[in-house]
Amino acid sequence: MFRWLPLVWANMRRRKIRLILTFASILVAFLLFGLLQALRTSMVEGVNMAGADRLSLRNKAGLTLSMPLAYYEKIRAVPGVRSVMAANWFGAEFRTPQNPHELFPMFATQPAAMLDVIPEIKLQPDERKAWVEDRQALLVGYRLARQFGWRVGDTIPIHSQFLQKTDGSGTWQFKIVGIFETGQPFRDGSAYMNYDYYNEALAFNKDAMGSASIRVNDAKQGERIARKIDAMFANSQYETETQTERAVAKQFQEQIGDMTVIVTSVTLAVFFTMLLVTANRMAQSVRERTNEIGVMKTLGFGSALIVTLVLLESLLLTLSGGLAGTSLAFALSKGMAPVLKANFPGFALESDSVALACALMIGFGLIAGLWPSLIALRLKVVDALRSI
Repeated sequence: MFRWLPLVWANMRRRKIRLILTFASILVAFLLFGLLQALRTSMVEGVNMAGADRLSLRNKAGLTLSMPLAYYEKIRAVPGVRSVMAANWFGAEFRTPQNPHELFPMFATQPAAMLDVIPEIKLQPDERKAWVEDRQALLVGYRLARQFGWRVGDTIPIHSQFLQKTDGSGTWQFKIVGIFETGQPFRDGSAYMNYDYYNEALAFNKDAMGSASIRVNDAKQGERIARKIDAMFANSQYETETQTERAVAKQFQEQIGDMTVIVTSVTLAVFFTMLLVTANRMAQSVRERTNEIGVMKTLGFGSALIVTLVLLESLLLTLSGGLAGTSLAFALSKGMAPVLKANFPGFALESDSVALACALMIGFGLIAGLWPSLIALRLKVVDALRSI
């Protein structure tokens, strides 16, 4: 079979402009496929990165409504619960001369419990000690620190958009004791403060919590524990809704759209167009070589060999364009991964996607060459040589 490759290559190069355009359409199709697969992998990775042993609790009536802080101890007492971290949204803004309303996510929470519930936040011993013992301590994600140019040891004023202190102001003073990196975009762009320091200064809505993160001993029991917690507060004034963190992440992703459906739809549209272009190119190529095919049959070339030559040409075309497109997608995903790390962690073209791309190249090559090869197979020598 390989001895016929020079002949196949010569037939492919007969119409160079047509070859280049077809090659480019295949390359672009597989380039888009590779990048979309990398995006899908990133979205799936985002769900997988969510804590398997963590639950998220909120007020069933809505995210903006709080619950009594007394729930905290009741949740801690539930069998199977390892630790609980209550959290209140602070509505933080850092006022600078350039922009007086720099908003960012910030939460008031229990320092020691937070480090147990979120083990991804790793601190040095001195940072951990300061975070637990200093009431004005502030932990900052690396993205947020980079945005504002903050460093460990800085003392900064942070204003709340809607909370007011007993002295009538809405500004708290904090000392940055640690900067962390978890690889989770939202967390790395957030800050955490001491709940007691926050709660004591409040003018209203004291002793309340907006949400809670719950770490369980056994991830397999997470859903059962979630149902048990919700049952504790059923029919109360403040009913709760508790879900696994992965379920919450998946729901958030579904609000954007089902990435599997999106990737599949776009890929099908691109590949369908590519297939039409390639099949049309192959059909034109076979029609232009009608006389040559007739001569080959006259010289004793079997029908099976002629069909093989046509299919080889189609396969060589799709494989060359497809491999070029997939290789380019792989290189781009490698280069884009550090840039997109903050918003799309795990952005990469994985080996199973490359294997799927190779299988599609072979499949499309055979499909595109099927009808032209049948034309060549059915061609009669007399009809082929009639125009000579």
